[in-house]
Amino acid sequence: MRLLISFAALFLSVVLLQLGSGGVAPLDAISGASLGFTTAEIGILGSAHFFGFFIGCWWAPRLMGEVGHSRAFAAFTAAGTIGILAHMLIINPVAWSIMRMASGLCVAGCYTIIEAWLQDKVTNDTRARAMGVYRIVDIAGSLGAQLMIGILAPASYVSYNLLALLCCAAIFPLTLTKVEAPATPLAPRLRPAMAWQKSPLAAAGVVVSGITGAAFRMVGPVYGLEVGLGPDLIALFLAAYVLGGAVAQLPVGWLADRYDRRAVLIWISIAGIFACAATIFLAGTGTAGVFAAAALFGFATLPVYSISTAHAHDYAEPMERVELSAALMFLYAVGAIASPFIASVVIEQFGPAAMFWMIGGAHAGLIVFGLARMRARPRREARTAYTYEPRTSFLIGRLLKRDRDRPSD
Repeated sequence: MRLLISFAALFLSVVLLQLGSGGVAPLDAISGASLGFTTAEIGILGSAHFFGFFIGCWWAPRLMGEVGHSRAFAAFTAAGTIGILAHMLIINPVAWSIMRMASGLCVAGCYTIIEAWLQDKVTNDTRARAMGVYRIVDIAGSLGAQLMIGILAPASYVSYNLLALLCCAAIFPLTLTKVEAPATPLAPRLRPAMAWQKSPLAAAGVVVSGITGAAFRMVGPVYGLEVGLGPDLIALFLAAYVLGGAVAQLPVGWLADRYDRRAVLIWISIAGIFACAATIFLAGTGTAGVFAAAALFGFATLPVYSISTAHAHDYAEPMERVELSAALMFLYAVGAIASPFIASVVIEQFGPAAMFWMIGGAHAGLIVFGLARMRARPRREARTAYTYEPRTSFLIGRLLKRDRDRPSD
């Protein structure tokens, strides 16, 4: 309990940050559609977010070293707040892309600082409990952000101001806490080739995960509008996706710890293709069918990243885990930067179902590659434990390092 109380300020900042910044993507998609933006222009907004996120991951440790954790957190939060507030001042997709880069920069920078703080304060005895609460808080904040879209009017000063207020409020808990700030962590080196060297299949898996998650989160609201959902129902549509992914972690983790992870990844990708097909065929069956398809889609696709990272870490030495996590997140960002724009283009050209044909194609390629890798390399018996790995900052590898070192059950 004392541990949780000491982290209360950090966790409150996480919730406020998620509520503020997490609602921008769906609100931008709905607002852009109401303002006459093309689907491709809305997709570029999502790509810009992940480009800013990637920059923030690497700038944050350096800025912490220059001005300290609290000041760096305030600076990143201010950048995100400005990006949100400026939306209704300039109604232009290019300007909004720059603003979304500021939001991505904010999210990456703030999470890097929060996770550096956690890493410094936890011990081996408290790490599992602290990370468990942290993941619950993060998922709850993300779910709350999606549900907020149901009460926010699109293209409204009030809507963007409310999100900006929540984002700005995230400054107070962390900057006013009496807990001593940690020493500045060293930024991990970026070696993307390391992920491919350890496991080509894991590298491909995180790219497919980036393609899938970014396309759905950033362009999914446009799909929802195209299939007849009202703006008030988009929130529940996105929430069903998040809930499906959260529920999947326990059973999928159990399977990944007991069977060949490559086989689990192949079967979950098959389920992902089935979920894409179900989403397409249930689009005209009413609201309940669309929500059920979104939950199934989240259940089948969100665990791909964690399975892939667990498989990669099976082949890594303990001292390589932090840099491997950074390399895997870099590859995730590569897929996430490209996919919202590509998804928006195919929707514009071929209709809303085309996004799921694109995602299904990516998973089909992963299945073929997985089968080839199973023939090329025997199963590794000594394995690390499966763990749900958030895509929050490059420093998440430090927090999960000792969890990875624990053998799987």
